[in-house]
Amino acid sequence: MPLKKKTRPAWLVLEDGSLYEGTAFAGEGEALGEVVFNTGLTGYQEVITDPSYKEQIVVMTYPLIGNYGINPRDMESAGVPLEGFVVREYHDFYSNWQSEQSLREFLEGQGKIGLEGIDTRALTRRIRIAGAMRGIISTVTGDRKALVEKVLAYQGLVGRDLVRQVTCDAPYLWAGGRVEPVTLWPAKGRRLRAVVLDCGVKYNILRHLEGRGMEVIVVPASTTALEILAGRPDGVLLSNGPGDPAALPHIVGTVRGLLGRVAIFGICLGHQLLAQALGGRTEKLKFGHHGINQPVLNRATGRVEITSQNHGFTVIPASLPQEAMPAYVNLNDRTSEGIEIGEKGAFSVQYHPEAAPGPNDAIYLFDRFSEAMRRGRDMSGGI
Repeated sequence: MPLKKKTRPAWLVLEDGSLYEGTAFAGEGEALGEVVFNTGLTGYQEVITDPSYKEQIVVMTYPLIGNYGINPRDMESAGVPLEGFVVREYHDFYSNWQSEQSLREFLEGQGKIGLEGIDTRALTRRIRIAGAMRGIISTVTGDRKALVEKVLAYQGLVGRDLVRQVTCDAPYLWAGGRVEPVTLWPAKGRRLRAVVLDCGVKYNILRHLEGRGMEVIVVPASTTALEILAGRPDGVLLSNGPGDPAALPHIVGTVRGLLGRVAIFGICLGHQLLAQALGGRTEKLKFGHHGINQPVLNRATGRVEITSQNHGFTVIPASLPQEAMPAYVNLNDRTSEGIEIGEKGAFSVQYHPEAAPGPNDAIYLFDRFSEAMRRGRDMSGGI
């Protein structure tokens, strides 16, 4: 196992001028992004490979990170979409039978900066009070004024379409963790066909769909409703993804064209897209939900589910039409966590039922999606 390499001074500066000095345990240079905190005790590999963190600098509130290394089985995308990673203490000596490299080696291989040695509790408290802020990590200079100028020149996430930066380039078939290119729609077989509109999909969503015997075809976010329907799907999953949902009218139009014609399941950004397709609106949260311990009330059952979440925007319930029944609510701040549109065979949740990382309380939603797809196939007379 490699010895920990020599560290170098590094600085994190927020747009309000606050400066945190530490050391870079990985990478060098400068990285701009929105600074958010994640409350998970474990799951750092899944966090840093989640495409929804594009253009964000993630601060882990748990103080010790890196002790179980990196392994190929826990990847949630092909790389590291986030811009920077901040921890209290980095541990280079990992111990896990599955691990193949250290967190430092992985981040450096992806050209990302890892910062350690700052007071992450103080930083988290500042974000909770002031809200998520733009920030910069630098190993180049600790000049506060110069770094603040760079931060203020950075546009941030509001009004930005970041989906185009993380969606796939072409359709593919997900098969046992392998990505097989699809040039033409394959012949329809007996298996249920799920088409995933890739806005930054996590691999564990695909694993859960395939695990229920589905044929899983992933298509770019630019794919139109007509192109998707031409593939004769039994259901369409609207995936998670980064950025401002209000900046995606082209994808909202696609969802609107699918409503009522095929079973739909939206996750995270997919929930926000479905809400907008119904005429709803979204707004930015003060500091977002990023962690694996968010309590959500299932209104139909009265059951409280502990959920994994990663979003900085939310649906405004009052903006939704009556046909969009509020199905789930966050018990911390009462924000929207899901809707159902029974007449159109569509439903969505703001949280992540696939977890990775996180609890498995909501895995049943994939079974529900499978059942909705099967009902739709039966009503259409089979394959």
